Amino acid sequence: MIDKIQIKGYKSIRDITIELKPINILIGANGVGKSNFISFFKFLHNIYEQRLQNYSLKEGANNLLHFGRKETDFIYGKLFFKDSPDDKNANSYYFKSILTENDSLFLEKEASGYLAEWEDDSRNYFYESNIKESHIKNSISYRNKYLRFYFDSFKIYHFHDTSFSAPLRTACQIDDNLTLRESGSNLPAFLYYLQEMHPNSFKRIERTIHSVAPFFEKFKLKPDRLTPDRIKLEWIETNQPESYFNATHFSDGTIRFIALCTLLMQPNLPKTIIIDEPELGLHPVAIKKLAGLIRKASAKTQVIISTQSVTLVDNFDALDIITVDREEKQSVFSRLEESSLTNWLEDYTLGDLWNKNVIKGQP
Repeated sequence: MIDKIQIKGYKSIRDITIELKPINILIGANGVGKSNFISFFKFLHNIYEQRLQNYSLKEGANNLLHFGRKETDFIYGKLFFKDSPDDKNANSYYFKSILTENDSLFLEKEASGYLAEWEDDSRNYFYESNIKESHIKNSISYRNKYLRFYFDSFKIYHFHDTSFSAPLRTACQIDDNLTLRESGSNLPAFLYYLQEMHPNSFKRIERTIHSVAPFFEKFKLKPDRLTPDRIKLEWIETNQPESYFNATHFSDGTIRFIALCTLLMQPNLPKTIIIDEPELGLHPVAIKKLAGLIRKASAKTQVIISTQSVTLVDNFDALDIITVDREEKQSVFSRLEESSLTNWLEDYTLGDLWNKNVIKGQP
């Protein structure tokens, strides 16, 4: 998992270093920088996919820099990875990107390391200098192959768009089933793959959905009869086996919960799962169920989540929570320490303490 991360010069983040745990729940007011921390992983993914030039032009390099080019002239990131908390053989990665004359970004330096030291950016690192795009994806070294498993998973899942024509509700290509897409646009195909290849996991997903939405009995997934290369999210309502239902008949909260269940209960979890405000539109009972799914998934993957939900926070331990505040023109990230809250937690939940402003990251 990611053991530690440092970010400099990115959006509202001037310079932070923070240790990450199996579960990382970011809380804070609107505009303090939670989404910027989450989006940094999207930035990393675009670097890895060799799309830095295009991404920085599209987003605007000036918008990516901390208070723009007048105040910041580079973005720096460093990550340490460990297979277990006691692992002393840390793999590592860092980059420094700077502006070009045409307002895009390039990599002044990109480095990967093994048995590297956090304080030393040179020892046991292998690096490239002044390159337009990353070399990690095409490298054949064992060190970079290890990193690729993580960078492949740096996707931001957000199942926010649940409008009638949203990708989450529409038919998709049946062969688009390698991984669940960030918006859930291939949800029917991915569930069909699980149904055919991992039936036990598929049945557990169905049972979990039913526990939150009792009207849902099971999915009815099959290729479209007229266009066999397409598939819809069809299902059967409890005690209504002859009636026809598809994704358009689910409520916003139900379709989001289905996508979240599928993401967190798939048999082969990605190295990292990053979700932006997963509680959106969910009933409190569903949020509690979601918290249980997150905790269970964290035994096999690292979970990073931003949230505004007091109910979701109530279901985690203090060490799982990272508060985010805005101080002196920058985002400040702090992990809670349970020892400092022991007396409070005898009478209140973490959500209560958040509401009462006992902890930072005021809602």
